[in-house]
Amino acid sequence: MNIIEGGIASPIGFEAAGVEAAVKYENRKDMAIIYSQKPCVVAGTFTSNVVKAAPVKWDMDLVENSPFVQAVIVNTGIANAGTGKEGMDYCIQTAEAASKVLNIPKNAVLVGSTGVIGAQLPMDKITAGIDKLAAAKAHSYESSTDASKAIMTTDTVNKQLAVTVDIAGTTVTIGAMSKGSGMIHPNMCTMLGYVTTDAVIGKDALTKIVKEDVIDTYNMISVDGDTSTNDTLLIMANGMAGNPEIKEGTPEFEAFKEAIHYVNETQAKRLAGDGEGATALVECHVLGAATKADARTLAKSVICSSLTKAAIYGHDANWGRILCALGYSGAKFDPEDMELYYEAAGQKMLIYKNGADAGYSEEEATKILSQKEVKIIADMHMGNEEARAWGCDLTYDYVKINADYRS
Repeated sequence: MNIIEGGIASPIGFEAAGVEAAVKYENRKDMAIIYSQKPCVVAGTFTSNVVKAAPVKWDMDLVENSPFVQAVIVNTGIANAGTGKEGMDYCIQTAEAASKVLNIPKNAVLVGSTGVIGAQLPMDKITAGIDKLAAAKAHSYESSTDASKAIMTTDTVNKQLAVTVDIAGTTVTIGAMSKGSGMIHPNMCTMLGYVTTDAVIGKDALTKIVKEDVIDTYNMISVDGDTSTNDTLLIMANGMAGNPEIKEGTPEFEAFKEAIHYVNETQAKRLAGDGEGATALVECHVLGAATKADARTLAKSVICSSLTKAAIYGHDANWGRILCALGYSGAKFDPEDMELYYEAAGQKMLIYKNGADAGYSEEEATKILSQKEVKIIADMHMGNEEARAWGCDLTYDYVKINADYRS
């Protein structure tokens, strides 16, 4: 696998664009398109929140029932959630408008929205935006970048990525873009995540990869413990690379799966590190757990702990907060037989061992916790399983951003 300069439009046959439509924001790009020249198989995962946004319902139906998809239309500023029948009608109208200008079936048009819950979409602006997107779409790094910027809300940076992988002598490309900064606590994937590939792969094989991979990537991040109404991860494959079909149980399947995992994990970590108001990406690596499920549970519990997150922001080596979060996770372990470490910038420090403080230097610990990327390591001494979870510190700015979110 090779990392290349690129984004969502990097695979053969894919085009993208981002334009200003003034859906809610002024003087910034706020609508995006992903378009494939050929029909695509699609796989996806969606929010586990009982309250599902209209575009989530629309996309779930298409992923399950449409023979193929060929485009995605995304708007920011308004989530189209909590909008009743009118909101669903707007999904249909969006698909119909894209269908007309792109000359594809309306059930080949996926939609995505992110922003304020409860507001209705201004369909005149959405329709005009679709016309602009169709005219602007291109197969280029610049168009990929425009699209990735157009789906941002409170994000501070756009998040895009592209890689290539060799499949039986054929170069296959994977592109991605994601957004998310607040209301991040996925139980399936993330706020909005899109992946494209020119690989030849069947729907069942693609679905298996996606469903399994989100468990250890997007499902292992948290910014604030709130699971969004709009969480969506979609992966589209148009087959234009011309490789032999990737089938389950083959080396090619494993190679492609590994590449997808790299893309998803990288994008998930970028979301966690760009949490609203965050100053640091925090990783919790649990090892020596009795089961894989326990390892995931323990790691996620630490990442979700508001007290631990606040301690990281204050560069305070208060390991009691970590121990507490492990203890209420629900996983069984012996607190008298385990170890905790901090690690950053090549320095690793033992802070807790055998039920007590390990006698570390507070000054050195503060230096470690002052880095942009901080790792918490918990060795449970219970078995051989491990897992990683990612989050961020909790700052004053998180409260400010969300106190003013609608104003």
